[in-house]
Amino acid sequence: MDTIAMTYYAVICAALSLLSPAIGGVIPRVVAGVVVGMAAAAGLPTVKAMLGL
Repeated sequence: MDTIAMTYYAVICAALSLLSPAIGGVIPRVVAGVVVGMAAAAGLPTVKAMLGL
């Protein structure tokens, strides 16, 4: 995994971990993690293109 991808996913995971206690039980947190993960994976190519990488 390259440095850009690791940094990007670290920021996304950190933001999710800050919000996860407010989401509720285990199932809603897992669903939120899946949705955020899919959105992050889909958005990474755009972020890399914006950065010129």
